[in-house]
Formats: sequence, structure tokens, C-alpha cells
Amino acid sequence: MSTRYHRLLSWITALVDILLINLAFGLAYGIRYELQWFKAVEDAYYVSYEAYLPVVVLLTIILLIAFKVEGVYDRRRGQGWLGEVYAILNGTTTGIMVMVFITFFLQPLYYSRLIFVYAAVLIIVLLSLARLVRGMVINRLRRLGLGVDRVLIVGAGEVGRSIMANLMAQPGLGYEVVGFVDDNPDKGHRDVGPFKGLGSTDQLPNLLKELAIDEVIITLPWMYHRKIMSILSLCEQHNVRARLVPDLFQMRLSKVEIENLNGIPILSMRDQGISGWKYVVKRAMDILVAGVALLLLSPLMALIALAIKLDSPGPVLFAQTRVGKDGRPFTMLKFRSMVADAESRLAELEDRNEAVGPLFKIRDDPRRTRVGRFLRRTSLDELPQLINVLRGDMSLVGPRPPLPREVEQYQPWHRRRLSVRPGMTGLPQVSGRSNLTFDEMALLDLYYIQNWSPTLDLMILLRTIPHVLLGEGAY
Repeated sequence: MSTRYHRLLSWITALVDILLINLAFGLAYGIRYELQWFKAVEDAYYVSYEAYLPVVVLLTIILLIAFKVEGVYDRRRGQGWLGEVYAILNGTTTGIMVMVFITFFLQPLYYSRLIFVYAAVLIIVLLSLARLVRGMVINRLRRLGLGVDRVLIVGAGEVGRSIMANLMAQPGLGYEVVGFVDDNPDKGHRDVGPFKGLGSTDQLPNLLKELAIDEVIITLPWMYHRKIMSILSLCEQHNVRARLVPDLFQMRLSKVEIENLNGIPILSMRDQGISGWKYVVKRAMDILVAGVALLLLSPLMALIALAIKLDSPGPVLFAQTRVGKDGRPFTMLKFRSMVADAESRLAELEDRNEAVGPLFKIRDDPRRTRVGRFLRRTSLDELPQLINVLRGDMSLVGPRPPLPREVEQYQPWHRRRLSVRPGMTGLPQVSGRSNLTFDEMALLDLYYIQNWSPTLDLMILLRTIPHVLLGEGAY
């Protein structure tokens, strides 16, 4: 399905481009000769559209070639809309320049130069909009399970989990991970979040046939080069696309940066996680937003405090020890949403835990107060954590702060969550919140740490608002 589907998509995209190029040139002709924007056309230089038909045909051919050279029709998952627009811009600029040279070399005074400028702008705009619409349609179809590639991952080490985290955080890429294999028995037979452990690499021949695999992603260290070569050969025999993730010199994937120097790949080490200038920018955002939010929300917080005091005996704030960056404990503040002796009653509710992994969650917790039910459903109980953000214990966005007893149950790879400040909200909270298993939350947190940017923080904060208002996954 994979190769045929993507080939068909490339042909459909090219056909749409042909139609849009001709439409753009027709509009450019109308602007230049009928509307005569910016510059009038003298009667002696008026040219009919029929006279431009050879130009349109030749321009279409040249642009298609230029787009092909720029990789516009190549399969590049995860390139993003701006990446496609950049390729279209380069291809259109090159094609128009070639067309102008050919046209004015043959007919120096016959055709209008301005019409090519209009055509270039319109082609870039129309093709870019078409890519935007196509991307929205494809993402929608992929979320419905249509046009996805069934993927098997070889290796469940750190690199393998990084791949899993990326695929889980970006469902629009169109990959359905059916599972993974690993020769380590402790890894190959243990699920990681939604990803199934399917045994060792010896099972690959049967798995490729039985599970209708479209693509295999190999994440093994280079020391297993013979194993890697045998897997590549096996995939070739079964007509399955194989992709290899380099684990160069056993370096962490998040530390390796590849630059291109005239075709020569240059490897360098970059800061791991959120450090250096990233730390400064993130901390500045935290202080600014948290400070403004506290000023604006202080009347609401006062009303909440009054409601808690009137509803049940006990303090307004609930202080609890949580584990922060690098495993350091800190006191996290929340509005009290449960009865005063809630902590002492935890043991009697252990058998009702609905969470998977080192978490404790009950949908209808009997310890909650009347006001507390509303606060938990709307996440208003989290507002005092703005004080933790100003103190530097927490960030606005990051992994949720765990309890010490939860950290004691962490697997080694889970501890990567503790490499950054915990946050009031995070990628898991806008991707399912309480409906996610702990492994799924950890994978999304790893993706966030490895791909942090101010834009990603802003996106998560904006996506948090409707989730809070609708109370999705909160209890």
C-alpha cells in the first residue's frame, strides 16, 4: 500500500499543480491586460491570451521540472507546510527566471515582463494554499486510519523510544506503529505505552508477513552491524521499506546535530534538553506570564479561597511534596479540593486505582469536597502553582511533577522526565490528560524535552485553554 499510495498522491499533486499554474497565468493575464493594475497597456502592445498559450505550456513544463529538482513531489513526512512553501518558492523563482530568459531571447518586445511577476506571485500563493488544504485533508484521513503506513520498530533502547515518542506526538505523520522487537527479553516482551513488545528479531520474518508491515525502522547500535545488514536484506526480500536511525558512537540522539557543508555531513554535539539560551528564554516567559496571570486572576483566586473555607473545614491551600528538576523535592501548592484528612485515607483506596503505572487516580474520589469537584473538573485548583513558577520550582509547561513514591517505581528511561522543571501543563495534558497511561505520558514528555522551543510552549498553552474549559480528561 505504501509505495503505491504515495506514488498516486504525487501524481495527483502534480496534476493539481498543472491546473493551478494555468489558472495563475490566466489570472495574471487578466490583471495585466484587462484590469491593467499598476501600469497601463498601450494599444500597440496589447497581446491576446491565445498568443500566450505556447508560453503557458512551456512554463508549466519548466516549473514541473524545477519542482521535481527541488523535491516538491518527493515523500518527505514531517517536512511541514513552511518547508513545502520554501521548496515551491525556490522552484517557481528558478522556473520563472528560465522562462523569462527564453521568452525575451526569442521575442524581446512581444510579451509583457510584468505578467511573469504576477504569474510568479499567484503560482506561489495558489500552490501554497493547495498544499495547506491537502495537508489538512491528509491529516484528517490519517487520524481516521486511512493512508497510514504500518510500522515495526527494531530496538527498544533510548533511540527506539525517541522514535516512539516522536510518532506518538505527531499522529498526522501517518504512521501506525504495530509494535517493536528487541533481543533483550526484558524489553522485547514488555509494552511501552501503546506500543506492543512483539519479541526478538528472530520473529521478524513471520511478523513482516502476518502484520502486513509497510515499513521497518531500525534503531540498533552500530555494534550490531551484522544484525542490521541481515534485517535490511530481510526487508528487501519482503518488499518492505527499511529505514535506519544512526546511533553514532553511542551518542544520545538528542545531543547530535548534523550540518551540511557543501554536501559533507558534519556532526557536532548540542546542548541536551533545555539549557543555555533556551533556559533563559523559557524562564523569562515563565516569570512574565505567571506574574501577569497572578495579578489578573487574584480576584478569582480570592473567591475560590472563600468558597473552600465556607464549604469544608481545613486550610485553603494544600501543600504537598513533589519531585522537581534533577530529582530535587519541593513543596507544590494547590487549592484544597479534598477533605482535610485525605492523605491518611489513601491506603484504603489503593485497590480502586484506575491509573496504569506509578500513578494513583480515581474518577469518583470520595475524598473530594463539593467545591473540590468543580475545581478539579475545571483545573482551577492548579492556580496556586503560579507561585511555584515564580519561585523557580516549576515552569508553565513541562512534565507534571511526580510524587516521591511514584518516582520510586520509575523505570530507568522514565527518569529523563526529571531533567527539566515540572510544569503546570504539558504535552500529555493536551493529548488526552488523565486518559493516557503513564508510559504514554512519559513518551510525550520525552518528545517535549527533545524538541522544546518557545513556539511549542505557546502552542501547548493555547491548546490547554479549551481542554480546561471543556474539562476533558480531568477528574
